[in-house]
Amino acid sequence: MSGQASFFKDWDDGQLLQALSGGNRLALAELYERYWYDLYRVAFQKTKSREIAEELVQDLFVQLWQRRESLDVRQVDAYLFRALKYSVIDHIKSQVVEQKYQAYQQFFAPQVTTSTEEQVSYNNLIETIESELVKLPTKTQEVFRLSRFEGQSIPEISERLSLTDKAVEYHLSKALKLLRLQLRDYMVIVLLFFW
Repeated sequence: MSGQASFFKDWDDGQLLQALSGGNRLALAELYERYWYDLYRVAFQKTKSREIAEELVQDLFVQLWQRRESLDVRQVDAYLFRALKYSVIDHIKSQVVEQKYQAYQQFFAPQVTTSTEEQVSYNNLIETIESELVKLPTKTQEVFRLSRFEGQSIPEISERLSLTDKAVEYHLSKALKLLRLQLRDYMVIVLLFFW
């Protein structure tokens, strides 16, 4: 096995991609060895978290393996760094959503009871959210309600629904994407609640 692994060190990226598309795990391992540290360094600079940077890079190579048969890549390094860029952006967006929601909980929610007009607007928003949520798969609805209405964290939801953290993030992202599009009439609240 070690002899086979060292054999791949002499291959260029194009040859490794070809082997990867054929299901060769050692080709994936060699690509990982070549690029993981530079990718990790960029991810760490952007996220300021070793754990998150490691997770983003690992996820990148998992996706590379999962898409190996349909990959259309000319330059591996360019592909990986571009994919990492989007992963980092998605992560930062999810953090912003969480921060905005916390701001909403702390500053907006206590005020909605002070005015009948604001209370009506808030109630209408909740009704609209509910009517849009039913268009989504049951699991996605459940994840959203636990996160946004019950204030549960991603790890708490993962444990409660027996899902991975990534699956919870996926369902939450899916719900938020739909709701952002549909709730244009409540833009001020939506910016706090979903952006």
